[in-house]
Amino acid sequence: MGLDIRLPIGLMFTIVGLLLIIAGFVYTDAETLKRSLGINVNLWWGAALIIFGGLMLFFALRAAKAAKTDAPPKN
Repeated sequence: MGLDIRLPIGLMFTIVGLLLIIAGFVYTDAETLKRSLGINVNLWWGAALIIFGGLMLFFALRAAKAAKTDAPPKN
């Protein structure tokens, strides 16, 4: 079978989540936190995207492993 769509989706969300977490640590100052009511939005959304991307990667790899074990043996 072809490429599982969960694999590129998981990679994309994980990479964007990592970038947001880095931005949350590096580019956050007092003025930004004041505008967002003291919540580091980049940090929280980065964590959420990493969790979602990790789930997509987990399910894609699990499906690939299941497809490999369910394949009939070649003669």
